[in-house]
Amino acid sequence: MHPLKDKLAESVASVLPITAIVLLLSITIAPVSSGVLVLFLFGALLLIFGMSLFTMGAGMSMQPMGEGIGVQISKSKKLLLPLLITLALGIIITIAEPDLTVLAEQIPSIPNMVLILAVAVGVGVFLVVAFLRTVFGIPLSRLLLVFYLIVFVLAAFAPNDFIPAAFDSGGVTTGPITVPFIMALGIGMVSMRNDKKSSDDSFGLVALCSIGPILSVLILSICYEPSATTTETVIRDIVDTRDAIREFVYAFPKYEEEVLVAILPVIGVFVLFQILTRRYQIHQLLRVGSGFLYTYVGLVLFLTGANVGFMPAGKLIGEEIAGSTYKVLLIPVGMLVGYFIVAAEPAVHVLKKQVEEISSGRITQTAIGLGLSIGVAASVGIAMLRILTGIPLMWFLIPGYAISLIISFFVPPLYTGVAFDSGGVASGPMTTTFLLPFASGACAAIGGNLLTDAFGIVAMVAMTPLITIQIIGLYAQIKHRAQRRRTADRLSRIEDSILYYDRNGG
Repeated sequence: MHPLKDKLAESVASVLPITAIVLLLSITIAPVSSGVLVLFLFGALLLIFGMSLFTMGAGMSMQPMGEGIGVQISKSKKLLLPLLITLALGIIITIAEPDLTVLAEQIPSIPNMVLILAVAVGVGVFLVVAFLRTVFGIPLSRLLLVFYLIVFVLAAFAPNDFIPAAFDSGGVTTGPITVPFIMALGIGMVSMRNDKKSSDDSFGLVALCSIGPILSVLILSICYEPSATTTETVIRDIVDTRDAIREFVYAFPKYEEEVLVAILPVIGVFVLFQILTRRYQIHQLLRVGSGFLYTYVGLVLFLTGANVGFMPAGKLIGEEIAGSTYKVLLIPVGMLVGYFIVAAEPAVHVLKKQVEEISSGRITQTAIGLGLSIGVAASVGIAMLRILTGIPLMWFLIPGYAISLIISFFVPPLYTGVAFDSGGVASGPMTTTFLLPFASGACAAIGGNLLTDAFGIVAMVAMTPLITIQIIGLYAQIKHRAQRRRTADRLSRIEDSILYYDRNGG
């Protein structure tokens, strides 16, 4: 039980700050009904236990599965079979992602299955691109530059009302099911290599896979000409704690079924992989099986807590602040919430652990956490500024991606891969169930356009860590070079002293 205690302590430390902030807001500038507050507190408890079980389960199941498949793919002497396997994996894992269904429901003018399949194919194609990058050693920064140029050119032809939702899709589809598997797959792909660049190429798969959904949804928006309609967050009247418990009880079957549908294809892939390769021993299979069970229960608890408990609170707090005479407080409050809420994203813990292990401690979990928190705080602050002023999303996305792509040519490749992966990881279920309703509530209170002003917050959350984490990498590189110069100067002085004493008979 010791690992579970560690995960519980980690989860409490992650969820407690955002819980305290919401409680403070609810008794000061953004009062909410007692029923909504009870829902939120119950939701916070579910988040803590759900995140603990999920992170432990993902480490026991998703990571060994992804690494194993990656190793087997990299051993193949023929290229066609690994490419087909990678494409199929990308499609299956993406269809299994619960957040994709949420995205599909937000865009009613495109049939749900059409959107889901298009996005899944987009992820599958870019997972193939990521595999080819590891095979041929193509620098990640070059690929990102080319594909984001294509994205922004295509965005020029898409309907303006639809661009924010398209960019949001890149972050939404790389969620708690997709991220652990894809990151482990990347580590497995390069594990057979012994060259110096293998650790650099371990990351970047999530970054490339985030581009596929954006391209797919932009193309669909041009074909379908979607209407400017959205789905609303329905908040029921909660009178007492019994009503609150009843809400969770009614919601559990929905998320149990949703997560089961999501995780069964992943288990099916693992079973087929084991039958074909016989890679795992009995004790390993038992561990992976237990891991899948932990992952399933944890994700059910987490999604129920986030959707039932956090979504109504986010929407009402956004409405209260935006509807008050101090609506400008949306910006600092949003930044404060953004700084702490990213720590509650379940996949963030998976990313931080894997980065520290692969980089042999060069990139610490603390550094990644700080970079993500600063980045998300900045992104939510900008999103609130957009709601208050109506500034178009592209005015921030174009310079933001331009800066991040330019920096990528000056920092170590490992930092670029980690930074662009972290963008997809940071924009997970906590963003869609709290920050997006928070932005939607604020936008509705002000009377703004939900599609152009509220949507786009996920895209901003996915973009700003690209800059902050690469800046950390740039600082680390400058610090390392300065240390090397100081060491060289010290050695030079020692050598000069030795020569001096030799010449003077010392």
